[in-house]
Amino acid sequence: MNEIETLFGVLRQSADTAVVDLLERMVREAPDHALSKINALDIAGRAGLGEEQVIAGLLHAVGLGILEMSWSVMCPSCAGVLSSNKSLKTVNSPQYRCAFCAAGYETSLDNLVEVTFAVSPRVRRIAAHDTDGLPLSEYYRQVFWSSAIDLPADLDTLLREVTLEAVDLPPGERAILSLQVPSGTLIVFDPVTHTAQYLEVKGEETSERQNLSLIFNKAEVPVDAVALRPGALRLTLENRTDARVLPAVWVVNQRLEDILTRRKPSLTAKRLLTNQTFRDLYRTDTLAIGQRLKILSLTFLFSDLKDSTGLYEHVGDLVAFDLVNEHFRLLQEIIAAEQGAVVKTIGDAVMATFGTPDRAIAAAIRMREAMSELGAQRQQQGLLLKMGIHEGSCLAVTLNGQQDYFGQTVNIASRIQGLAASRSIVVTESVVDNAETRSLLEASGLNPTRRSVALSGIAERVSVYEIP
Repeated sequence: MNEIETLFGVLRQSADTAVVDLLERMVREAPDHALSKINALDIAGRAGLGEEQVIAGLLHAVGLGILEMSWSVMCPSCAGVLSSNKSLKTVNSPQYRCAFCAAGYETSLDNLVEVTFAVSPRVRRIAAHDTDGLPLSEYYRQVFWSSAIDLPADLDTLLREVTLEAVDLPPGERAILSLQVPSGTLIVFDPVTHTAQYLEVKGEETSERQNLSLIFNKAEVPVDAVALRPGALRLTLENRTDARVLPAVWVVNQRLEDILTRRKPSLTAKRLLTNQTFRDLYRTDTLAIGQRLKILSLTFLFSDLKDSTGLYEHVGDLVAFDLVNEHFRLLQEIIAAEQGAVVKTIGDAVMATFGTPDRAIAAAIRMREAMSELGAQRQQQGLLLKMGIHEGSCLAVTLNGQQDYFGQTVNIASRIQGLAASRSIVVTESVVDNAETRSLLEASGLNPTRRSVALSGIAERVSVYEIP
């Protein structure tokens, strides 16, 4: 048995069999480019497998050294990778700028950071393990563009339609290009150094040769567009880096726009942080101490067993302990099934996160029913959960040695859980205003009741809704 067979045999002990079969086929048969930026959501959709099962399988494969994981800061406009990181710990800039789009973005984990996977060189060597050997089109596919852009198989032909000229320029070398530039907007862009120079070509065609020089280095200096006239251009390109650069002259037209707007779903950092398998495997090694990363929208669910102290007194420590443990097992199973993750438990209480409010509501409804069924099975009819849900912005941080969340959204979610009575679920306005939440509640025949409350530590009164 060779090493690959051994590794996948071990992987089958912790991951879904169909997912392992898919990954093994990919490692053995897929072309190199399909193994350089594996998009978990895309391969799940293509294979007809559950997204959570695929994500879990990929994470376990990383743990075994079959795959490697990357956290890429990507431009939401062109889907170019602005920074590639082996760990979320090195995503430490408050803002990232895309030279290609001439735009800057505040760092957040919602849609600016995506997570992809690549086959480890110990399992299979692919071209992307040595990017200096990649031709221009494959450098764009496998290095520059994120997995969120839907690129055609014949990318080389497509790029030729929007490129006037391109050159592979070794370190320390200089190239001189003679071009006929048409009217319109052009971009001289290098995906290695992320250097861009816009050319605005307009007016009468000139018979005189125009000259322009560009230097490629690692300094990020925004520059104004250069005004040119249609006609001859002598373009001098100089590489002052210690690696090759791949400058090309792009024509800004509808064909280029068509390339950049072809998108597919990808795994965001926010989605991964709310994945139970990820939390189980990387609970203590996600963020650096003191690092704070913004999340624009995250949904928090707090639950607590009603009168758990009375439960211990009524049935005794041993029976109560077993009930509470089974309650935790059921809750974690339901939360994970609804694309959420348990952040921590505090006594008999649970703090969980979800990417969207509707997933938290779906989980809460299932959790409530599960507790009723558990109480009936164990002849403990008083086994009830008090639950509160709130959605908003927060910071991903490290607290007490593990990845956690901080901010007013967390505080409000915790406080409204205390308002819940009996089987009710208390949620805030931002939760019920979510379109998917409204559809879910209507389909379940649940009609929330609104009331205004004062919460400790919150200056203004808060509108909450009780889901019976």
